Amino acid sequence: MLPTLLIVEDERATREGLRSALEDEFEVYTAAGASEALAILKTERIQLLLTDLRLGGDSGMDLLDSALALPEPPVAIMMTAYGSVDTAVEAMRRGAWHFVTKPLNLDEVEMLLKRALRNRTLETENQQLVQQVKKNHKLDRLIGKSPAIKRVSELIQQVAATRATVLIEGESGTGKEVVAHTLHHLSGRPAAKLVIVHCAALSAQLLESELFGHEKGAFTGAAQRRIGRFEQADGGTLFLDEIGEIDAATQVKLLRVLSERTLERVGSNSPIKVDVRVVAATNKNLKELVAKGAFREDLYFRLNVVKVEMPPLRDRREDIVLLANSFLQEFAKENDRPVKPLTDEALALLVKYNWPGNVRELRTAIEHGVVMSNDSVIDVRHLPQFLHFQGQGLVESPPLDKMALDGGADFNLHALETNTIRSALSLAGGNRTRAADLLGVSRRTLQRKLKELGL
Repeated sequence: MLPTLLIVEDERATREGLRSALEDEFEVYTAAGASEALAILKTERIQLLLTDLRLGGDSGMDLLDSALALPEPPVAIMMTAYGSVDTAVEAMRRGAWHFVTKPLNLDEVEMLLKRALRNRTLETENQQLVQQVKKNHKLDRLIGKSPAIKRVSELIQQVAATRATVLIEGESGTGKEVVAHTLHHLSGRPAAKLVIVHCAALSAQLLESELFGHEKGAFTGAAQRRIGRFEQADGGTLFLDEIGEIDAATQVKLLRVLSERTLERVGSNSPIKVDVRVVAATNKNLKELVAKGAFREDLYFRLNVVKVEMPPLRDRREDIVLLANSFLQEFAKENDRPVKPLTDEALALLVKYNWPGNVRELRTAIEHGVVMSNDSVIDVRHLPQFLHFQGQGLVESPPLDKMALDGGADFNLHALETNTIRSALSLAGGNRTRAADLLGVSRRTLQRKLKELGL
């Protein structure tokens, strides 16, 4: 079934020309004025609206307002021969998705309509996914539809309401803390505290005091009694991030708390009962650390009652678009900017990139794009430069030490620059402006380099 498009244009020739050009890709409705257009919008499910700014005695702006006020508003694109920056800004402020000026480039119009439809589809899909997750599972921060993230969601639902200790393993930036928050939210004790300890950020002595507390005078500088994080989390959840970094002595004390549900403050022999659900996370393989003697095996078994393995983003690429769309909305709101769609090229770049920093790195890239774009869309040039090289497959030069060992003739700066520039030009189809964007330099700089290198 073709997507529906309403073309509103008072000039018959233009209206029929657009119909003829677009009817193979869309189910096209046409109207010569605002009242006729509104009648169609109220009776038909129109997904896309392409309207002229001036419609004889009618105003395209007024039509835009009326169309966007409908229960299921279309995505609107304005067109006019009287375009100006002020008019474009006003149309976008009122909710138009894009603005084009006459004479129209039909290929550009078709591309914009398809992009607008894709963006609406993604928004709808993301909203439906979030609503479904909130309604059924309350897993509102675990965005994704990949089999890998669905398995994580199902496991969380299975164990959240129990007292079982949970170990979350995964690379940095995969969302381990999000899982901890979700487990606490669904634990049946969300009104109690979720207390977070970043184990890698503290020395051995400080970590012991942080976890178990200390009595006044227990060590130099202990001027008063301190309540530890276990006691603070009593009745709630304690999240131990980077659990693989704790020292051997603290491992022994942690094992006792997990086994007996009691602790002793540093400098005290009095046991204190605690009711705490422990969730631990690490970007290391604890089983391998146990084999190396760097982590206690009995503590590993205590922590690993239930293991949640967070997949790296490169193994759930079907979630990248949904995550990116969610971050777009978040950072647009945070920076008081309109939500701008990612172009097809930008989306392709995001999906192809390997994401060594995982979801955290994607989040940073989207925030960069939101801040850097002054256009109506976010294109590849608005995204961080590191994405262009790995994401679009620019030729990577071999390591210098390998080149030296091979005795290659290319072991020089001239060859490295030449190979990189040729790769960028190839990817850009010979377009020097595009190649300059890929390289992160100005077109003038690229021109100068081409001349210097004799390319």
